[in-house]
Amino acid sequence: MKIKDKNRLTQREKLEKSERKRNLRQNRLLNRVKQEFESLAKEKACSTKVEVTPVSEAGHVSTISIAIPGSIMDNAQSPELRTYLAGQIGRAACIFQIDEVIVFDDCGLNNQLTDQLKTMQTTEGSTAARRCCIQLARILQYLECPQYLRKYFFPLHNDLKFSGLLNPLDSQHHLRQQSEFIFREGIVTNKPVKGNKPGAFVNVGLLYDVLVDTTLESNLRVTVKMPTGTDLKSKKIRAKVVPPSLPRHETGIYWGYTVRIANSLSQVFTKSPYRGGYDMTIGTSDRGRNVHDLEPNSLSYQHALIVFGGVLGLEPALENDQKLTVDAVQDLFDEYVNTVPAQGSRTIRTEEAILISMATLGSKLKPINAPKHLPVLTLSHGVWILV
Repeated sequence: MKIKDKNRLTQREKLEKSERKRNLRQNRLLNRVKQEFESLAKEKACSTKVEVTPVSEAGHVSTISIAIPGSIMDNAQSPELRTYLAGQIGRAACIFQIDEVIVFDDCGLNNQLTDQLKTMQTTEGSTAARRCCIQLARILQYLECPQYLRKYFFPLHNDLKFSGLLNPLDSQHHLRQQSEFIFREGIVTNKPVKGNKPGAFVNVGLLYDVLVDTTLESNLRVTVKMPTGTDLKSKKIRAKVVPPSLPRHETGIYWGYTVRIANSLSQVFTKSPYRGGYDMTIGTSDRGRNVHDLEPNSLSYQHALIVFGGVLGLEPALENDQKLTVDAVQDLFDEYVNTVPAQGSRTIRTEEAILISMATLGSKLKPINAPKHLPVLTLSHGVWILV
């Protein structure tokens, strides 16, 4: 009798133990889902630049966009090398004052490799793309963002695990606290304005937040313009929200690049943010025309697009895109050029091709609306000033 009770008690304990384990697993799963939801919500709140006042297209400074295949990230052997590769591309975009970087999927979403699709917040909203494209785009966005804003827009993420290896862009819109310039990048805070007046406070990297006269949703990235001669240490600085394109339009200062993801080669052209699309398209390939055959300033443009291929060139991107009906990839472009006609290596890596091509094409491109002047920020007696 005692043995039966003991067996019965042991069985009850086993059931209770099993129940506790099941509850523990459920709690862990719920916590994981909650963390992922909070991470996605935080990423969604971190919108990119917001245009408030449109600038007329006719007077807009001419732009250059480059398109890069995300598959080049898969060719890197380790997470550290993938991060460093993305950093090289970001540096090249900054050096040559690229306005838009497009990361396109040269494998196509209908390809069998679509099992690694991820989601990312971009200027067009939430975008689903292959992991390599998402990672490249995220690192490029991280590099372009001024350092004092990164903690707000980029929560901890595996794609940025090795961001400490990245060389800083040191772009002219990455202003220090003591940098004297009328334009700044900032994030809208949730600090209320006294008296329920219209307006919002914006953190622009100074000692105190600046007040703008426009009511905006918090956690938005904005470009603000402050009055000339503003005391940067003042507690009461009033500013105006302006389009992110205005600093370059008014001063010629390079103001960073935007990042866009295209799920195919065709979307590189069809999803252009510019009215009327790109009026000068250039493809790069070792099968193209010798770039030195082009006359100086022969490629006139308002919005130029330069497309680079991956390890196998641009041909696989055309084959994997069902929306493109052309027979040859060169038919997609106004110019299809070989920027290294006498290369000593069998292959040119994409990050190398960007530097070489932009340096070579610089004398061939002629902007319709070039900046009036090209000032720079320089250090004078410990203060960054415009010269």
